[in-house]
Amino acid sequence: MDDLRPTRRPLSLALQGGGSFGAFTWGVLDRLLEQPGIAWDTLSGASAGAVNAVLLADGLAEGGPPAARRKLAWFWEEVSRRTPNEATTLAVAAFGASLRMLSPVAIDPPELTPLRALLTEGVDFARLRRHAAEGTGPHLLISATRVRDGRATLFRTPEITRDAVLASACLPFLGRPVTIDGEAYWDGGYSANPPLRALVAESAAADVLLVRLLPASQDSVPRGAQGVARRMQEMAFNAPLQREADELASLRADALSWTAFRPARTRKLARLRLHEIAAPDAVAGLERESALDTGWPLLHRLMLAGREAAAEWLAADGRDRS
Repeated sequence: MDDLRPTRRPLSLALQGGGSFGAFTWGVLDRLLEQPGIAWDTLSGASAGAVNAVLLADGLAEGGPPAARRKLAWFWEEVSRRTPNEATTLAVAAFGASLRMLSPVAIDPPELTPLRALLTEGVDFARLRRHAAEGTGPHLLISATRVRDGRATLFRTPEITRDAVLASACLPFLGRPVTIDGEAYWDGGYSANPPLRALVAESAAADVLLVRLLPASQDSVPRGAQGVARRMQEMAFNAPLQREADELASLRADALSWTAFRPARTRKLARLRLHEIAAPDAVAGLERESALDTGWPLLHRLMLAGREAAAEWLAADGRDRS
């Protein structure tokens, strides 16, 4: 991608979910928001990626990039301040074990995260929807997984509410599914993490930046119950993204094979430039950290690493060097 600064070329973002690792995405966005000349086109996200997407969009609606930076910082600082980190981690483990034997529909555990309150306090969803409808804000795509059949549901800008974001971030065994219009939903990470093909189809931008939080591969075979469980969770949350990325690569290869008379959709795919900033590549020892850890030392380290990774991407003019 050519230098974004003088031309205001549109940029779309695909933000992967990954619990507290979403603080890395905060850092990426914080640095991008400092960069003049970026025109925000479409934002897709799941779970923590969905939260970051609505914070960015509402901040832009409130007061442009400076307000968006303040809103993101406020949210992640409050996550750390309001969540009793060690107690919450233990509670998650305890409830996860107990609710495997007792239905989460029958037992509603206490609120383990401050997400509902933070979204209520920090995001004006009516303003966010109005801003996008007026054409002055980015379009949004947020995924949630329909409990009934495991399929992804995409909530687009006119449908984005607090409940839609809560549905996107609703992990099983931690409480009841989030119900919207009579349909129950779990975390979007299980079905579209983040939505990628729909983002490309609905975005006008040729440049799409994927912010990946979870490792796509692992060299060693995990050992011990904790290591195996962690890798299984990573695989479950990465599988939808890998599937969509493979399908998109195949479609783009077909588009590039056309020599003349390309349909509009084919021309769009042919000019697509997909970029990636990956937390596992930027954060040393990330594989030893927990996505349930909301302590400030980890969140701040992730944020700084995200800023640095985004700065390096911008310094290379956003070129896809893969």
